[in-house]
Amino acid sequence: MKQRFPAARLFLAPLFLAVAGGALSPSLRAKDKTPPIDPNDPTLRLYQLLDDTRGGKLADFYLIADVYKNPDNTDEDLQHILRVEYDKAHVFGKLNIYVRSISKIQPEQMKIYTAKEFYDFGLSDLEKFVKTEPGPFGKPADMYLRAGNDRPLATAPITDEVRKAYESFLTQYLSPALQKK
Repeated sequence: MKQRFPAARLFLAPLFLAVAGGALSPSLRAKDKTPPIDPNDPTLRLYQLLDDTRGGKLADFYLIADVYKNPDNTDEDLQHILRVEYDKAHVFGKLNIYVRSISKIQPEQMKIYTAKEFYDFGLSDLEKFVKTEPGPFGKPADMYLRAGNDRPLATAPITDEVRKAYESFLTQYLSPALQKK
């Protein structure tokens, strides 16, 4: 029997092998390798702490955080209150940090109310940080939500200021509080 396209087979066979072998593009040969995570990364250290001390779960942990000036009234001090959830079994959103704001807490109020009660005094969340993988905040699966102008939380860009706030909440407030308990 006579072959109709013998030249086409000679051309297509090596082309098929090249494509199947990934010879045309380095990205076809292997997945992009992610750079190693710095062992001092605050998220990695927090994940390890929670995995080792709390079995990889933290539900509704409340924490009093920083005092800051009210941007609308520079004579008034406000204070951030955090609610933290962590579950290492989640594929997405392993770590969730909800941020609310209330008037600066006075020392006598600290004796009467719990961090959860202070959190409940705040009417709604101002911010939410969602972190899945260790590494700097802003990786592809990370999310930052912000409320504004009497609107609920909505996705917002992750800026350097947002990264600094996230890292500050972890290193100055959350990790030290969890290490004490």
